[in-house]
Amino acid sequence: MPHSFGYRARTRDMFSRAFRQAGPTGLSTYLRNIKRGDYVDIFANSSIHKGMPHKFYHGRTGVVFNVTRRAIGVEVNKQIRGKILKKRIHVRTEHVRQSKCRDGFLARKAANDAHKRAVQDGTAQPKSLKRTPGQPKAGYAVASSRAGRKPVVMYVAAFDPALKL
Repeated sequence: MPHSFGYRARTRDMFSRAFRQAGPTGLSTYLRNIKRGDYVDIFANSSIHKGMPHKFYHGRTGVVFNVTRRAIGVEVNKQIRGKILKKRIHVRTEHVRQSKCRDGFLARKAANDAHKRAVQDGTAQPKSLKRTPGQPKAGYAVASSRAGRKPVVMYVAAFDPALKL
């Protein structure tokens, strides 16, 4: 049997509500303060059909470019063939949540600024504030329980064709 190509085709798991998350939407969803320039994640709330984004945008992160009474304008990147286009969509507030994608960056920036101030005050030594990949662990010697005795060296036994396994 051929499958359908509808607007919500193959969204059975994508749009299903999480365990113990079904039911009416809480007021905190509507009381969030979202401004232009904020990063938001688009997650379609299947219990509210109005202003629901297309399934392609579910789970995508974008930047707010417009705020209206009931909806948020979000600019999202979409790859079409070899190009990445900026798509502007309007989504109701129920289908949007504040993104945590910049939390790590802002925390690192605050820590770097604090360290710069400490260096200017003379309470800290200057160091490189650039991110570096994880370095290999330092080498060490493994302690042996056979203290004072020579290590046992094992060798491979020579091949014996008469020996059958």
